[in-house]
Amino acid sequence: MSVPRPAAVIVLAAGEGTRMKSKTPKILHELCGRTLVDHMLTAARGLEPERLIVVIGHERERVGAHLAQTSPDAQTVVQAEQKGTGHAVRVVLEAAGAVDGTVLVTYGDTPMLRTGTLAGLLERHAQDGNAVTVLTAEVPDPHGYGRIVRDAGGAVLEIVEEKDATPEQRAIKEMNSGVYAFDGALLADAVKRVSASNAQGEEYLTDVLSILRQDGHRVGAHVAADYVEVEGVNDRVQLAFARKVLNSRLLEEHMRAGVTVIDPDSTWVDVEVTLERDAVIHPGTQLHGRTTVAEGAEVGPGCTLTDTVVGEGAVVRNAVCVEAEIGPEAVVGPYAYLRPGSVLGRKAKAGTYVEMKNARVGEGSKVPHLTYVGDATLGAGVNIGASSIFVNYDGVDKHHTTVGDHAFVGCDTMLVAPVNIGDGAYTAAGSVIDSDVPPGAIGVARARQRNIEGWTVRKRPGTRSAQAAQRAAEAGEQQGSTSK
Repeated sequence: MSVPRPAAVIVLAAGEGTRMKSKTPKILHELCGRTLVDHMLTAARGLEPERLIVVIGHERERVGAHLAQTSPDAQTVVQAEQKGTGHAVRVVLEAAGAVDGTVLVTYGDTPMLRTGTLAGLLERHAQDGNAVTVLTAEVPDPHGYGRIVRDAGGAVLEIVEEKDATPEQRAIKEMNSGVYAFDGALLADAVKRVSASNAQGEEYLTDVLSILRQDGHRVGAHVAADYVEVEGVNDRVQLAFARKVLNSRLLEEHMRAGVTVIDPDSTWVDVEVTLERDAVIHPGTQLHGRTTVAEGAEVGPGCTLTDTVVGEGAVVRNAVCVEAEIGPEAVVGPYAYLRPGSVLGRKAKAGTYVEMKNARVGEGSKVPHLTYVGDATLGAGVNIGASSIFVNYDGVDKHHTTVGDHAFVGCDTMLVAPVNIGDGAYTAAGSVIDSDVPPGAIGVARARQRNIEGWTVRKRPGTRSAQAAQRAAEAGEQQGSTSK
């Protein structure tokens, strides 16, 4: 049967998450380019619910602002006081009104849950005609979890918490995930009857299952294929584990689509990264944001790329690139830094210890090593000598430099912006260029060299340099006398 479309998905995300020990609300911690709650909302959207509702409470202004930006399709409901999961659902139904159809209740701190698993829960719920169906999992070590107690026919009798379980019940390995599919009308009635007469003084959603069963309704369960999916994130250790699981999933998808990942254990990608077939990702690489690596390109080892485009056949080694565009067959690195606005044309090069910012480098142009290029436009076929600096900042404003096609900038040149180097022009090594160089000309801006004889012996007497100079002078005199 087809998966029924839920009338509503309610995501419980009001808790403080004290075990994270963080100023950041737990559900706003990020992994693989999305927050915890955004991972859950993405999975929920795959079900195409009629309504998507998020319950917020702790730091609701901050959480609400985030959701308004990332999930404008989601309605937020405030649980001003966190009085339990049952209370949270009751607050939603009081605020949103009755929901006719299936209501799925899940959590904002379960980023590993897949849409397919939630769809399986909904399918089971509809197929069995349950009033409520709980998502469960068989775990190797159920310690600390509520146990699922079933009757001989497989229907769920109750959920027993660890502290209340008998030795026989503690041996049960099927645990409660806390994710449920409800009949909306029955939920609306039962949640009003949940009592807060317990040690914590809270209203628990698990009590709804007992109420519905007592009313004569069927309570069922759907076992998740992978128990890891239902594990939540409560502290930094669990956050790291979830990140590793999600990263492994993403890399597996890319590899099965034709991408070579040399060492998945040392490679990290975000959910919105695009890798085309025959791309090669070497060890120690991190790809963040909306980075795109085109067909046949190689990235790594030791690269961190954020919101960067890498063209077909390009090679990027040991580089940090942020909001950069690397053209087809271009070469970057090793040990290069491309800052926002850096654009390399086809077969261009940004080599060893090169930093660029807001710079456009034309086709076939090369900046091989030890150079800073900021606020500049380089034409095609340009060569920038080692240790050259594009001096773009005067302490107040940034200024632009333009280098024409097939120009040659000599080593250790300072280009003091604003300045233009014409097509086919040269600059002499060691020059400080602060005026335009016309096409085809060479700009020379350095003092004439003069040698002061005997300076070292006179000014640095007794030093090794002076002694070496003295020996050389004496050897020269001796050689001169011998040749006479």
